[in-house]
Amino acid sequence: MTKPGPRRAAPPDVPDLFEPAGAPAQPRARHARRPEPEPNADPGATPESAISVSTLTRTARDIVEGAFPPLWVRGEVTNFAAHRNGHWYFSLRDAAARVRCVMWATDARRMPAPPDDGMQVSALGRMSVYPAHGEMHLAVLRIEATGDGLWRKALDQSIQRLTAEGLLDPARKRRVTAHPRRIAVITSPDGAALRDIIAVVRRRCPIVEIVVVPASVQGDGAARELVSAIRRVSRWRDVDTVIVGRGGGSREDLWVFNDERVARAMAACAIPTISAVGHEVDVSLCDLVADLRAATPSAAAEAAVPVLADVRARLATRAVDLRLGLERRAIRARRHFEETARDMRDGLERLTARRRSRLEIAAGRLDALSPLATLGRGYALATNETGHALTNAAQFEPGRAFRLRLRDGQVGARTETRSVTPPEG
Repeated sequence: MTKPGPRRAAPPDVPDLFEPAGAPAQPRARHARRPEPEPNADPGATPESAISVSTLTRTARDIVEGAFPPLWVRGEVTNFAAHRNGHWYFSLRDAAARVRCVMWATDARRMPAPPDDGMQVSALGRMSVYPAHGEMHLAVLRIEATGDGLWRKALDQSIQRLTAEGLLDPARKRRVTAHPRRIAVITSPDGAALRDIIAVVRRRCPIVEIVVVPASVQGDGAARELVSAIRRVSRWRDVDTVIVGRGGGSREDLWVFNDERVARAMAACAIPTISAVGHEVDVSLCDLVADLRAATPSAAAEAAVPVLADVRARLATRAVDLRLGLERRAIRARRHFEETARDMRDGLERLTARRRSRLEIAAGRLDALSPLATLGRGYALATNETGHALTNAAQFEPGRAFRLRLRDGQVGARTETRSVTPPEG
């Protein structure tokens, strides 16, 4: 830090602003005679050359800002308040002093989360003076909390919100396609992660098509580009798997993958997703919502595509197993058919014998009742001209012609006489 230049002597009735805090005030001479104005006196040196309050505060701001370059200040956060316009107002204090702080919205938006009261932080800022009030403050550009601090707080809050919405539920995760035809890779086109993924896919399964969807993976606008890329791929419907990620980096470099907008876009993607962010020790919000989390981009590629040689070997083995299985099934089916056919031939013979026996019995009974059998025993059947049987004597009128049917033919006859037996009783 540069040292301030030489100080001007304070006017007789104005305390020295650079005196140490708590220094005893110097006694003033009472009823001191006002000094005579000096010719060409500096502004503010005499009542006649007094300056305005706004000039004083602006001058103080210029002096303070010129004397203090940006520097880190350590202290405890108190009285934190976030304004609706996005500015943050708070104080930093230690055991002996306190300084007002402001963090403008443009800088606050770069922070993962606001600090909490009581949190120990280190703040990078520049001392300044607010001209309207004449109050000195620290214009903070960046805040680092002890340990993970603000970063952990922001991540925990996001995890709580997404958990409450069910987006981290393991039951909603889908199985990644085992044999994809096409995969999409959303990452920086210039990063090592893309080169690693392409190399692994080409080595394992070169027939899989890779579609590169470029997007920034760090810095301002990266979250917006990643969300846009994920939504665009989700509408394609002809991609089997989506890999989203990048290589390792600092916490700030990887923080875009803890952005809720990116995590929600991955959760809403219609295609199974693989998150490959950073190295194995880094776990992001996108890792938690993705269908599959890979420790590195290379591991994501290994999870996305199989080894083609292994697939072909498994297919060959399955083809042999299928052929042998079909042969065994055909043998069993042939045996079953032969056994069934044999049982059917035996059954048909038994059925035929039973039916033949019943038919012979029925034929014998029918033959016994048949008129032809009666004729065979020497009887004859008399019929009229139309073939109707004449069964009583009253039908044989004298002189009537009729026919007699015998066992071996018919003869014509005529009634000569008849004798009718009267009914009994």
